Amino acid sequence: MYKNSEKFLAAFNRIEKALRQELQNSKGIGFAKAVKILAKYNSIVSKYSDDLLEYAELRNAIVHDKIDTMHAIAEPHDSVVKHIEKIEKDITQPKVVIPMFSRRVVSFQVKDSLSDVLEAIHEKGFSKFPVYYEDEFKGLFTESAITKWLADNKFSSGSETLIEEILPYQKNSNFKFIGRDTTVYEAIGIFKDQIEKGNRIDALLITENGKNSEELLGIITSWDMMGIQS
Repeated sequence: MYKNSEKFLAAFNRIEKALRQELQNSKGIGFAKAVKILAKYNSIVSKYSDDLLEYAELRNAIVHDKIDTMHAIAEPHDSVVKHIEKIEKDITQPKVVIPMFSRRVVSFQVKDSLSDVLEAIHEKGFSKFPVYYEDEFKGLFTESAITKWLADNKFSSGSETLIEEILPYQKNSNFKFIGRDTTVYEAIGIFKDQIEKGNRIDALLITENGKNSEELLGIITSWDMMGIQS
């Protein structure tokens, strides 16, 4: 039966190994410094940076302040062991957006009518739709564009209005394309980064390599992100 200190150290050592590998085994860089460097561009390390720095101090206490070879001066609580093992799994086996967000994406052509979009909103409950001109991506169409168009066209029924007539009302920086191997935490980071820049995006569109000319494999909305950020 392993003690909590042994399980804690095993998880910590695997994390340390993973960080060193990402830094290409840079010599002379301690654990704390490695965390601070990687937190600048690795979204998972950034998420857990405070925890990792605290656990580094706990590791030092366990390793350097042992009473003897058999007994650690501190035995981490079960919750600490559980959390560091979760961090280790997230760092060494990060979840990626596909297959997690793999789904059939409802899209439209610019020559489709507004009534087609409204029907999809009513039947499927979706509100964000990629729009194409044949195979060329033209934008992400949302309810916001419809609302703005209606405000300017109060006396139009709109039933036969084409999407291409409403698309100019759509903010054209409301999306990003990402590749299928993007980690979930990287996806969260994109949403947060855009908000910090004053550009709240509506969705991330997933393709094989993050190119808008590729087939859509899935879509992630800001609502999708809310349930997985804890």
